[in-house]
Amino acid sequence: MSIQPLGDRVLVKVSESESKTKGGLYIPDNAKEKTTQGTVIAIGSHEDIKVKAGDKVLYDKYAGSGITIDDAEHILLRNEDILATIS
Repeated sequence: MSIQPLGDRVLVKVSESESKTKGGLYIPDNAKEKTTQGTVIAIGSHEDIKVKAGDKVLYDKYAGSGITIDDAEHILLRNEDILATIS
């Protein structure tokens, strides 16, 4: 399936949350915090979008709409919900 965001929307593939702490303890699925970073997959046609496909980004914790594409978790965000890029 292919999705092309419209306007100022950005499609981000959500990064997997850590399953183990730095100390080596395993975190059960029901105790994992929702991740707030991912990789940009596609962007809308709005000229003010500052990210491009392939960029790693941090986004607002409660932003966007979650969707599943090809068994992978994605989120559709507004450009303004992206807080920073990760280099």
